[in-house]
Amino acid sequence: MKIKDILKEKNITVSFEMFPPKEWDKLESTKQTVRQMCAFSPSFMSVTYGAAGTTSGFTTEIANEVKNCGVTPLSHLTCLTSTKEKITSVIDELKENSIENVLALRGDIPEGFVFPDKQYYEHAYQLVNQLKAEGDFCVGGACYPETHPDSKSKEDDLVHLKEKVDCGLDFLTTQMFFDNELFLRFKNDCVKKGINVPIIAGIMPVTNAKQITRILTLSECKMPKKFEKIVERFQDSPQAMKQAGIVYASEQIIDLMANGVDNIHIYTMNKPDVAGTIMKNLSEIING
Repeated sequence: MKIKDILKEKNITVSFEMFPPKEWDKLESTKQTVRQMCAFSPSFMSVTYGAAGTTSGFTTEIANEVKNCGVTPLSHLTCLTSTKEKITSVIDELKENSIENVLALRGDIPEGFVFPDKQYYEHAYQLVNQLKAEGDFCVGGACYPETHPDSKSKEDDLVHLKEKVDCGLDFLTTQMFFDNELFLRFKNDCVKKGINVPIIAGIMPVTNAKQITRILTLSECKMPKKFEKIVERFQDSPQAMKQAGIVYASEQIIDLMANGVDNIHIYTMNKPDVAGTIMKNLSEIING
């Protein structure tokens, strides 16, 4: 089923993100994680592409496992460090496996990377154009409530986002954020800019203090004072930090839904227990 149709048909959607293994010997254990995740009945499940496309083969393998569990898969495809030839072969692979939902991403620029002439796409919209031209794909894209790190300004970021959406994106999924007010303002700004596709709110349950440094480095997102206090209080107690992180993510989702945001994507970090606890916390809200 196409995700754009899932978003239309369901009043509330909660989806998960998985990442594939880096080695073949981890493939079966990752598939077991998929089966555990699917048991919580997510609306769909996305599978990441991996740094520099290194796990691209596993992406399709894991996406097929998601599909075999009766859940709609969303396959990530990153264009920055994959040649156009490689992208074409991945698109053919997706079609051969009847995977019809793709999240089209530029990807992070590796340190020292220089674009060879005409072999690589420099922007996600170029990948969107190819996906729309070569198959009947439902295509999603990424967006940044706190502005893309490479953008000159918030306005510049919205202009480029509108250009990407106009290439035929069916929905957007946000980078993680921890301050709902920032997301709600961003969503309103998108409406003013004429960006009218569904925007799925991306939520990261922070379950250990080590995640904080990595999150801040990669996403440059802001930590609300309330969350800073949680980390400060519980960072030296792993189980307490895990519980507090799950509660914070659950409350963040409930607050979003109370404000009319009904499409949520959880960055699960391949942790079924975390995903399952959040779904339990939301059970009556989702099914009520």
